[in-house]
Amino acid sequence: MEKVTLGMTGITVNKNGFGALPMQRISREEAVKLVRRAFEGGMDFFDTARFYTDSEEKLGEALQGIREQVYIATKTGATTAEGFWADLQTSLGNLRTDYVDLYQFHNPSFCPLPGDGTGLYEAMREAKAKGMIRHIGITNHRLSVAQEAIDSGLYETLQFPFCYLSGEKELALVRACKEKQMGFIAMKALSGGLITDSAAAYAYLALYDNVLPIWGVQRENELEEFISYIDNPPSMTEEIRALIEKDRKELSGDFCRGCGYCMPCPAGIEINTCARMSLLLRRAPWARQLTEEMQKEMKKIESCLHCNQCRSKCPYELDTPALLEKNYEDYKRVLAGEVSV
Repeated sequence: MEKVTLGMTGITVNKNGFGALPMQRISREEAVKLVRRAFEGGMDFFDTARFYTDSEEKLGEALQGIREQVYIATKTGATTAEGFWADLQTSLGNLRTDYVDLYQFHNPSFCPLPGDGTGLYEAMREAKAKGMIRHIGITNHRLSVAQEAIDSGLYETLQFPFCYLSGEKELALVRACKEKQMGFIAMKALSGGLITDSAAAYAYLALYDNVLPIWGVQRENELEEFISYIDNPPSMTEEIRALIEKDRKELSGDFCRGCGYCMPCPAGIEINTCARMSLLLRRAPWARQLTEEMQKEMKKIESCLHCNQCRSKCPYELDTPALLEKNYEDYKRVLAGEVSV
């Protein structure tokens, strides 16, 4: 059984974190069953957020009676101290607990610091002093904000996208966190569904002893895959290395990661799906992708206002309108039978 310690927090957990974002897409009964099975299978770190609609409530119900045997991480997207306290109180109620093990600022556009005028970091520090939270973290998709958080020495953990498609800049963050004894939590470990071999994803992240991957789970068969890795963790082999190199070549260059921070779209386009439809069709095919409903969603790209709001909000600095147009043209060729998937 592989374990990982999150920096100086002392939190030592199985190297299989449970990402609770997808739980908002399933029923309460299914969610509770899934979380219970995860715990019984050996998972002991659960990550959620206020932003994930009813995910906290489902997690709170599922962890009743076993609260002291797990670690709970949640997040606030508040931009003011008043909003911070409201979020924290709501989260504690939803999670049915009187403390959160790790409380994180949720993808802020800046790094909250003492004296910056927002009162956010001061509120975080006060909440810790009161015992309402145990540790202070931050999540982000922006390299500059992540680096500032590391350099500040004020954060105990960083949650950032990291997988075998990541580049040298992301690797530098992992190394910097290790040097600073700061926990590193890897979100998007499957690159939003573009990585289809979870064993390869796990084997790559296992190379970094300071990294805790959190897997977004909403189906029992997905969960069982990750649980199986607890007793039989995949290791890096020549076959897996070859697969990783093949994926890196196929997914090199600009592609949408599906983070959704470009949303909402003024034209109603489901950008985080439509801007990567070509890759989804070929790497993670799903019946819904070619239904009449999805065809209508893709057709909305014709109504793009070219306001560039999505482009300005993209943490990866992608030309999102161009990606949408490119994916739509490919999608139409697939529908017409001109190309196969």
